Amino acid sequence: MIPSRAFFLVLSVLIAVTGLFAAAAAHDYLQAFGLGLFGFGTFFAFGCIKRHFDEREAAY
Repeated sequence: MIPSRAFFLVLSVLIAVTGLFAAAAAHDYLQAFGLGLFGFGTFFAFGCIKRHFDEREAAY
């Protein structure tokens, strides 16, 4: 995995964890924002992992 992709993978994990903490602390509509932030971080991390394996597969 290239260093820039690893950086964005770690960043997306931090965004997802921040979203979970925000959703746990919120009471109203901000809870949906925190869950959305968690979803974004999760899907972005899966996208980084998918790109890594797609590039690896294309090399063979």
